Amino acid sequence: MNALMTDENQLNSLRRLIEHQLSNPSSLNATKLSSNGLVDPSEVTLEQFINKCPFTTKAEIIRDHQKNPPFGSNLNIDINTYTRLSKTSGTSGESISWLDTSDDWSNMLDAWEFIYNTATLSPEHDIIYFAFSFGPFLGFWTAYEAAVRQGFLTVPGGGLSSDARLESIIDCSATVLCCTPTYAIRLGEANSKDFKTKIDTIIVAGEPGGSIPSVRARISKLWSNAKVIDHHGMTEVGPVSVQHSVDSYTLSLIPGFHLAEVIGLESGEEVDCGEEGELVLTTLKRNNNALLRYKTGDLVKKTKCNIKGNEVLGFDGGVLGRIDDMIVVRGVNIYPSAIDSVIREYDKITEYQVIIKEQRSMKELEIFVELDSSVEQATFIEILEEKLRSVFSLRIPVKIIKKGELKSFEFKAKRWITE
Repeated sequence: MNALMTDENQLNSLRRLIEHQLSNPSSLNATKLSSNGLVDPSEVTLEQFINKCPFTTKAEIIRDHQKNPPFGSNLNIDINTYTRLSKTSGTSGESISWLDTSDDWSNMLDAWEFIYNTATLSPEHDIIYFAFSFGPFLGFWTAYEAAVRQGFLTVPGGGLSSDARLESIIDCSATVLCCTPTYAIRLGEANSKDFKTKIDTIIVAGEPGGSIPSVRARISKLWSNAKVIDHHGMTEVGPVSVQHSVDSYTLSLIPGFHLAEVIGLESGEEVDCGEEGELVLTTLKRNNNALLRYKTGDLVKKTKCNIKGNEVLGFDGGVLGRIDDMIVVRGVNIYPSAIDSVIREYDKITEYQVIIKEQRSMKELEIFVELDSSVEQATFIEILEEKLRSVFSLRIPVKIIKKGELKSFEFKAKRWITE
């Protein structure tokens, strides 16, 4: 495991990364570096790298993969040396295939070991259940293999129904559940027989929610007050951050794996603590398919965390949302996570969907909800519409539909629909 990284260690990692990228002169990364005068790794400083190296965007990566099919130009060693293929989920555009070597994959397992240690898990008394499809997405693959490597009893739940997963959780006496926030709620609600599981820790990832108070409270309540640990990462950059303490709603950067920046959406410059911006990452431990100053599209609020006496970058409130998911309704900026935060305050809502409509060249929202059958519908609509009005200063119509008409989600939820 890597200790917390000092500026000197970070600089040395960056220099090694640059040297490795320059070894493939025709790659996208080498072109970015050499065309901007970053040709001598031993002389590069962190400030020079940030000032001179241009951003990398997802659109740019997609074009590079199309121009150099199927895996792009940034592979720095023989393709037969790569042992892992993952795919992005495609929720914000075209899906991208991503290759990793055994060494780079092992580094991501190191990051997950840090997450498990932060969550105070132990192979001596914890059994980890993965309620995850185990498809081509990076997701919990690294989490699963890191748990095996660390000596945990690990139980895969891929391909099972919710009922079968609940039975499996009980049968194996699992104490830890790994899944998305959406599925943690769905699986908890599926426990109609109110089975008493031994789950006392839930690690969530894949979408905002784990750092939203109402969502976290909903998950914890469904699982007999289990502690909920938030984490976030991406296929392109691997595991990124983790909730460092049980009561915190802040994610802290996993030390040693990324050079991170938080830039203003308009200025492109580093923001101050307390300000919101886009997370930009350079992968320091994924040298054989690296990204330089990658604009992740994640909106975060910059803060600082103190971990074992060291100052580490943090994200207050976790990942607030995807920048390209924000919509403007009558002059008000709205992110899906903000709507989710309101909806999850009401246990009687079993599922919901947001419809985005264009009316007279303006965007409008309408929310469809499924309710528990015991709710008096007319009264509930008034309550929810008033709550939305107070939070967003907007009138957002709410309609109730029959239970079971909306799709339930196991991976990343897709509740926002544009008509």
